[in-house]
Formats: sequence, C-alpha cells, structure tokens
Amino acid sequence: MRTAKELLIASKEFAKENRVVSWWHLLSTLALAIVLFAAAVSGLHWGIRSVASIALGLVWVRLFIIYHDVQHNAMFKGSTTARFVMALFGLITASPPSVWRRSHDHHHKHNSKIFGAHIGSYPIMTTQAYANAGTRHKWVYAASRHPLLISLGYFTVFLWGMSLRPFLQNPARHFDGLVAGVLSLGSMATLGWFGLDMMLLGMTIPIMIAAAMGAYLFYAQHNFPTARLKPNSEWSHVDAALNASSYIAMSPLMHWFTGNIGYHHVHHLNAQIPFYRLPEAMASLEELQTPGITTLKFGDVLACLRLKLWSPEQNRFVTFAGE
Repeated sequence: MRTAKELLIASKEFAKENRVVSWWHLLSTLALAIVLFAAAVSGLHWGIRSVASIALGLVWVRLFIIYHDVQHNAMFKGSTTARFVMALFGLITASPPSVWRRSHDHHHKHNSKIFGAHIGSYPIMTTQAYANAGTRHKWVYAASRHPLLISLGYFTVFLWGMSLRPFLQNPARHFDGLVAGVLSLGSMATLGWFGLDMMLLGMTIPIMIAAAMGAYLFYAQHNFPTARLKPNSEWSHVDAALNASSYIAMSPLMHWFTGNIGYHHVHHLNAQIPFYRLPEAMASLEELQTPGITTLKFGDVLACLRLKLWSPEQNRFVTFAGE
C-alpha cells in the first residue's frame, strides 16, 4: 500500500484534462438541457412537459458538477468562453463564483475536522458541545440539518446561504451574490410573465429538484454511518478523503446525472481530477477501492439523515438520542 504522499503523487496521473472530452461533456449536456427546457415550456401534453421538467432538474445537477470542476480548475483552465458560460450558469442557479470558490476551497482544506469553522459544509457539533449549547444554538443547529431544509436547498443553501447572506456580510467582496439572487429570481419571474406553467415547469421545479439533490449529496458525502472525523491536531488531507468522504453507489444513469460526484472520496483526494476520470482513478488506485459507502436507496438516505452529532467516545455520528 502507498503512503499518503505516494497516493497523492499517483493520483496526479488522472488530474489531466482532455479538452476535447471536456467540451463534449459540456456541449452535449447544455444541448440536452435546452431540449428539455423547450419541451417543458412548450404546448405539448402536460404529462410530457412534467417529465421534461423533472429531467431538466437532473441535468442541471450534471451541469452544476461541470461548473464545480471549472471552479476547481480541473476543466477548461484558460478557456474564457467556457468559464463565462459556467459563471453565468452559477449566477442563474444562485451559486455565485466568488462565494463558491471561497467556501468550497475552505471545505476542501478543513472538511471533517471535529472543531473549526464549518464554512462551505454542514455544521457538526459533538455530543458534549450540543449538550452545553443554549436553546437557540441547539435550534439553529438542528434546523440546519433538518431534512425539510435540505429538501428546500434552493432557498436555504443557495439563494440565502450562497448568494444573499454573503453579499450582506461583505458587499464589496461578494457583489456577485446580489447579482445571483436577482438573476435567479428574475429569470423565474420573467418566465412567470409568459405563464405560471412556464415558470413552474421551465425553472421552478427543475431548480428545486437540482438544489435539493445537490444539498443532499453534499450532506451525504461527509455525513454517513462509517465516516471517521479527527481532531484538528490529527487531521490530514488524505485521511479525510479516504475515511470521511463517501462513495455514493448509484446506477450508471444516476452517476451520469450527478457527474460522478458519488466518487467523492476520489474527488477529495485530488480535486484536479475531472469528473469523467474519477471512476478511472478509483479503479486504478487500490487505496481508493474500500471507501465508506452509502446509496440513494430510501433506507440509506434515512440512515444518513438521522445522523446529527459526532460522538468522540463512540468515534461515529449518532442521533440526537445518542443512538
């Protein structure tokens, strides 16, 4: 087995973009999104439009992963055109580039530490810290991890958490947060001008689906039954990737819709690996082949959502009741 340093070096073999392949993934996904949007706002039977609307939401998840890789410079580094298109997508989906880069870079450098600022990730409290917290602090913490607020991720995680709150906290640094909020809500309102059905099927339902899926995936990537967190003094980048980042097993179709983000332990080992090379890296590096696994099956989703606190004594996530 390789040492941590050797594993990082070995992973660099897969952190090489094929620009032609990258353009194929971006353009084909954009084309599919345009076709589905056209169907959703068309005069076709409402059943067909509804299916197109739901499918559009899933395709937006894939586009978001491409946007995510662009922000990591794993794809389209130096391409003004691609980066402009993806920045526009980020603004429309209430994920402004300046906020995403700052929070997500912090997340990669500090994820799964027991103590510290949980910028760009769901907050984690230990059982003792929660027991000692005040009522308001407990309520805010419980609400942040509640399934309802995760399912309303467009409003809680993106529109407020990623756009408007950062702008209000630092208008000069995150002016694009205001732009994102205005552009996202404005796009929805513009469609509503042409008809409520066009607004609902063309944007509201797709963005709600995409945001809910994205919010849950981000949660389950680091909040799963076999996750192992470390105190700051014992934390290491490679250990956090291998033991505190999950592999979410899915069908090939769902891996496509989610841009292979289920291979999250591979992504956290080396964020420069383009999403389309993550399976290849996992198959080639033995150390990546025994990750903590969860799935999108109802039972596994419920098991992840029940996890609320970190128990240092049990060295695992537990429910509020300590189970």
